[in-house]
Amino acid sequence: MDAAATPEEALARIARAAAGEHGAPAGLLDGYLPAVLAVAGTGRRLSGAEEESCRRLGGEAARAGVSLPALVDLYMTASRRLWPELPDLLARVRLRPVRPAELVGIGEFVWRAADTALAALATGHLDAQHEVVRREEAYRREFVDDLFSGRPDVGSLVERAEPFGLSLTATHVVTVAGTDRPIDSGMHLAGAVEAAVRARTDGRGLLVAARDGRLICMLSSSATDGSGGGGIGPQELAEVVGRAVARLTHRSSWRVGVGRPHAGPRGVLRSYREALDALDLAARLELPEPVVHARDLLVYRVLLRDETAMADLVQTVLGPLVDARGGAEPLVRTLAAYFATGGNTAATARALHLSVRAVSYRIERVHTLTGHDATDPADHLPLLVAVTGARMLGWPRRRLVVD
Repeated sequence: MDAAATPEEALARIARAAAGEHGAPAGLLDGYLPAVLAVAGTGRRLSGAEEESCRRLGGEAARAGVSLPALVDLYMTASRRLWPELPDLLARVRLRPVRPAELVGIGEFVWRAADTALAALATGHLDAQHEVVRREEAYRREFVDDLFSGRPDVGSLVERAEPFGLSLTATHVVTVAGTDRPIDSGMHLAGAVEAAVRARTDGRGLLVAARDGRLICMLSSSATDGSGGGGIGPQELAEVVGRAVARLTHRSSWRVGVGRPHAGPRGVLRSYREALDALDLAARLELPEPVVHARDLLVYRVLLRDETAMADLVQTVLGPLVDARGGAEPLVRTLAAYFATGGNTAATARALHLSVRAVSYRIERVHTLTGHDATDPADHLPLLVAVTGARMLGWPRRRLVVD
């Protein structure tokens, strides 16, 4: 030790040497070595202010990208470098030599202080990490809400997408998955589903998030071209997402709506809304398929474009069925099954678990009440469209409003 140097200068030199050994800022040791020297001389514990300083330094280290193990190594190195010079420093501070019998007690004081300092450092480091995670999660939730609500300007979305590794100017496909149980962000599904998708693709343009009780998966169409080389088709993507959601939520039934590929931020929003519409239409039509594509349901969207006209058609063609014994519901369901089987009475009976005679009776009852004969090709179209409209509008369970 340089006899001309003051204790403060000696402590600063030790701090610089320890920091240089680890390539860390010397400021991360600010106040620690003087506190250890004071503890060694008095036997006191670290003060509340000194512990708070260590917590603050732990947070600064986390924000500077210094890992907790590296921070612990830095403090241990500083303590190790201080120890051989501690007797001389104490002698200069207390103006008397350190007796050999005192060294054991001094060692206990020093390592107790080091232990307290490390605990405070770890607390500050972890708190800062949690704060960063919370801030990033909040930023991500805000971005997801804005992206799939269409509120902010396009330029803002493109810029904000970059930290997530997303290029919103590209073309993307959006899927929306749901079960009979609402999905929320607290279920930790997004990370697991994202891992399942990445295992099948290169993950380009991938974003997975829970929103409004469902799980959204957005993926660049260049990764969903189904052409091999890391690509995955939209059908396979939807099945991967749906099965993962069902497994993680412990639900046996699931359904995924698949939007069409569109370019740009507005294209993402459009694909998302198409996927939502596909889920809604599939539920209304009671479709059996777990994966429903917006492109396959375009005709139904056309039919619903003028809901008032559709309601008028349903009321006009099928309205008389409400006077049937048992109401309109069994007859509408029979017509739907009849059309789905291509007008095959036997197949309709099997689908509805009825006798062929019962099905024939119901078809004839429809003819009697409405004047439309399901077996007559001339009446096929109005009955088919009316039945489809009834299922989409929820009639007869839901009352129709016709101007």
